[in-house]
Amino acid sequence: MFDRKPDSVSAAEGARAAEEGRVVVYWRKGCPFCRRLQLTLGKKARDVVWVDVWADADASAYVRSVNDGDEVVPTVVIGGVPHTNPPPGDVRAAV
Repeated sequence: MFDRKPDSVSAAEGARAAEEGRVVVYWRKGCPFCRRLQLTLGKKARDVVWVDVWADADASAYVRSVNDGDEVVPTVVIGGVPHTNPPPGDVRAAV
């Protein structure tokens, strides 16, 4: 399960999921912090909505909008609130 990138949805689908109260992770391939988060989540990673900022310009724009113009990943939306590179344990507890 962890030898591949997670399935990714569009920024629009990620926004809808966040509105529904789901945990949404904005990520990109090759990011060690994103990988660490995925590994820490274990099987719970399947319950998270993953949005690849390199695959969707709107996702990239959203991440920059909540990070003072920087494309910092992972940016995780929990309870509708974006968190920049939060501790993986906090994300796991929110799932």
